[in-house]
Amino acid sequence: MQLLEPLESDRLTIRPLHPDDLARHLVIYSNPDVVRYLYEEPFELEAARQHLNRRCSVDLPSEGSWINLGVEVRGDGVLIGEVGLALLSVVHAHCEIGYVFDPAYGGNGFATEATAVMVELAFSVLGAHRVSGRLDARNDASARVLERLGMRREGHLVENEFVKGEWTDEAIYAVLEDEWRAVRGPARTFHLRA
Repeated sequence: MQLLEPLESDRLTIRPLHPDDLARHLVIYSNPDVVRYLYEEPFELEAARQHLNRRCSVDLPSEGSWINLGVEVRGDGVLIGEVGLALLSVVHAHCEIGYVFDPAYGGNGFATEATAVMVELAFSVLGAHRVSGRLDARNDASARVLERLGMRREGHLVENEFVKGEWTDEAIYAVLEDEWRAVRGPARTFHLRA
């Protein structure tokens, strides 16, 4: 199943990534502050190109895979970040969200607004019962995004991953569909193509 048209929120357009996004993708992923809590080191051009090419899909995720979409302020045409959605388990109806944004656009609520669209997509289209987010436990800014979405902190795993030469803690946040609906209202309709 594919997204038929870009998704929109009040201020943002969320659309498929394409090779023309390379310059902005490189700006975002070459920034040491952006990748500090990610698995990757800052990208150089060729690594950014390969990374972006793997993300240029409009197919909704099947079990075990992700869809990654670009985020623009409506009408600006500038890639300010990316949001992702994974279908972790069909049996358990569990999805995971992720996001990466250019710090130059921080402090405006764009990450929260765009990620809310992905949570809604998980519940409305993928039939999720639960949506979670995992992050390096030191990443306070990312934790605030998940908390603003209404997710609860469910776990703190101590030194569970060895990342960039050090043991790191991981925080896990989640929200259930009925909790989401109680705050956000009825399911949204998305236009899809088979």
